[in-house]
Amino acid sequence: MITVEQVNDILGVDDTYKQPAKLLNLMLDEEKRVETFRKFLELETDMSYEWFQQVFEDEHADRKNKKQDFTPQSLSELMARLIGDDSRTYFESTAGNGGIMIQAWQNHRVSCPNFWAYDPKSYWYQVEELSDRSVPFLIFNMAIRGMNGAVLHGDSLSREFKDVYFIRNMADEYGGFSEVIVMQHTEDLQEMMNIHRWVVNDGDKTDT
Repeated sequence: MITVEQVNDILGVDDTYKQPAKLLNLMLDEEKRVETFRKFLELETDMSYEWFQQVFEDEHADRKNKKQDFTPQSLSELMARLIGDDSRTYFESTAGNGGIMIQAWQNHRVSCPNFWAYDPKSYWYQVEELSDRSVPFLIFNMAIRGMNGAVLHGDSLSREFKDVYFIRNMADEYGGFSEVIVMQHTEDLQEMMNIHRWVVNDGDKTDT
């Protein structure tokens, strides 16, 4: 299991509260993103579960104010099985770090004749999350697994969002990493993603 100390060491931070911001910066830098992935893969190569659940619950979850907690792996596995693996699109609001999504992705992989037959371009994973702390880990979890999809950072109920991150992997087989692209706040994107308004500058709202 990956520890808090190991995460801090890889990210180059001296306190856990700095993890999310530093991780997001690394995910948006193509060279440093790949370097970060490789460092984590030296610690863990089993992609079938969410690596940071315990670290995040202990250090970042706001149980008191936001009643925030995270789905245990066993429940994530059960929910993913109930969803099934016959659909090539996946949607989840309030996705947290993506534990259930990872189980759905794993089911998609194992339903192929073999792992190498899994074609990332054939699947789309779209997730939404409000927490500033969770979003960088959610992006990391999608990109290191080579998913294709989108992360919407904002409120799933009010449809007010800060940003949309396009997670793109154009490889023909399992094994590559995804790019992370911050999308411009355009009217076309707003309509496509059912975004009512953008939230910028710590709460300022703008319609496009």
